[in-house]
Amino acid sequence: MKSKPILNQIGTTFIPVSDIEKARDWYCDILALPTDGEILFGHLYILPMNGTGIVLDSKIFSEENIYKTPPFHLNTNNIEEAFQYMKSKNVEITTEIENNHWFNFKDLDGNHLMICQC
Repeated sequence: MKSKPILNQIGTTFIPVSDIEKARDWYCDILALPTDGEILFGHLYILPMNGTGIVLDSKIFSEENIYKTPPFHLNTNNIEEAFQYMKSKNVEITTEIENNHWFNFKDLDGNHLMICQC
């Protein structure tokens, strides 16, 4: 059997952001990550994630590129605790906790994202 050249893995996902430094600080704050990584080429910041990566990219930012629906979800072991945590960070939450399992929120640029209990 011939091997396939494309793996069934997601390497990273890109999030369009308007200000790479503000986005880095915001994402690192809510994910409790250090902000000491290098901003690459003046527009990329790689968040040090477990599993699939997230790259913040200010070069791809435009109003048309803002995520209107979550392209992925961040995991949590406790959805109630995550919901209260995001509220305490004054994050714009766009849904209540749905089905005792998930909720949506927006980042600083209006990208819609999700947190889901695994």
